[in-house]
Amino acid sequence: MIKSHQTDFSTGSVRRNILEVAAPMTLAQLLNLLYNIVDRIYIGRIPEVGTLALTGVGLCFPIITLIAAFTLLYGNGGSPLCAMERGRGNREEAEKYMGNAFSMLLLTGVILMIVGYTSYRPVLYLFGASDMTFPYARAYLLIYLAGTLFVMTTVGMNPFINCQGFGNIGMLTVLIGAVINIVLDPLLIFVCKMGVRGAAVATIFSQFCSSIWVLRFLRGKQAELHLNVSSMRIEWKRVREIVSLGVSGFAMAFTNSLVQVVCNATLMKYGGDIYVGVMTVLNSVREIFTMPVSGLSSGASPVMSFNYGEKAYGRIKEAIHFVSVVTVSFTFICWMILRLFPEPFIRIFNHDPQLIEKGIPAMHIYFFGFVFMALQFTGQNMFVSLGKAKKATFFSFLRKAFIVVPLTILLPRIPFLGVSGVFWAEPISNLIGGVACYATMLATVLPELNARD
Repeated sequence: MIKSHQTDFSTGSVRRNILEVAAPMTLAQLLNLLYNIVDRIYIGRIPEVGTLALTGVGLCFPIITLIAAFTLLYGNGGSPLCAMERGRGNREEAEKYMGNAFSMLLLTGVILMIVGYTSYRPVLYLFGASDMTFPYARAYLLIYLAGTLFVMTTVGMNPFINCQGFGNIGMLTVLIGAVINIVLDPLLIFVCKMGVRGAAVATIFSQFCSSIWVLRFLRGKQAELHLNVSSMRIEWKRVREIVSLGVSGFAMAFTNSLVQVVCNATLMKYGGDIYVGVMTVLNSVREIFTMPVSGLSSGASPVMSFNYGEKAYGRIKEAIHFVSVVTVSFTFICWMILRLFPEPFIRIFNHDPQLIEKGIPAMHIYFFGFVFMALQFTGQNMFVSLGKAKKATFFSFLRKAFIVVPLTILLPRIPFLGVSGVFWAEPISNLIGGVACYATMLATVLPELNARD
């Protein structure tokens, strides 16, 4: 096992503590993003059928996102509780939260596999598949589902490595899988002529390798908290606490899945397969630019949770200020880049002239006011880190379920908007949801911290 560095969240500069965890976590999320991005890049370049294949795989995103939602439910729900107990010095309690989360990840993974294999056909057509794109979606999904347990273990348990201060080990979890995936993708897709099936095989094999790494570390000597068989016995009281806190992350991912379904179905109705392909590209670009924001917010989470357990409230306020300034500044720069240079980002995935022609104006709309998205990420992450489950859950549902989905359905019906209305739903939701979430955080969390400090 590689020698690991553990960050002490209770001493030193708060900014340094955050960056020591956030830097490897951000790199890890970047590498994790490569799992899907590399697939899409290669799939979009399959001779003759690249655009259709890319659209077909894009139809699988809601299902992939739904699987990810359950990893957030248990991983992001259990790890802050684990960090708080660690901050209080309750090692046994922290290990029980980790063990219960692992058991629920495995149980839920088996259920998701069964449901996926028995219902994929009607679900894919419901999500916007056509007779031309369905074969590609089916080919990718049936193989991806076989690796569900590997995905659940890797993504769901990695937060328990990070919350112990082992950011470099958490990064290596993803690095191992990403490198394997990048190497296997072109070999299986082009050399072995497996097409989208090759992309799916590369992904699940790489996740299998990452899951082995996670389990080996958490059961090894270097970990401070260990994944023991005794801690895996499900205690429903702990599961309820984990789910209560993790439901906000679950809701965000679940509503993302819901939005993808509604967008694909609406785009298919008003624009056809080409616009579903455009949305696939836009989602990919958005993932690239939101990744550093998510990485920094996630890096701050264990630092704040630990200090909340230790009652070091001044350090939490400093963390909030630091994360807010950095994420807002970063997203503003990203917005300007995408406004000035949209075409190169579309060409990363596909060179189809029609896709580029329709993708550029769609990108201008979709990323308008991108800076407000940072407010949503920052505010919601603060609620989760400090155990404010109800507020975190409310704002997860507010932006996507109660703003984006209705707007996606209603705006295209306005004559002068048409298919553009689907793309306008995102910036409008960022403005309303982001400002509401962040303002509520400032009005509720800061006064509480000031009173206790």
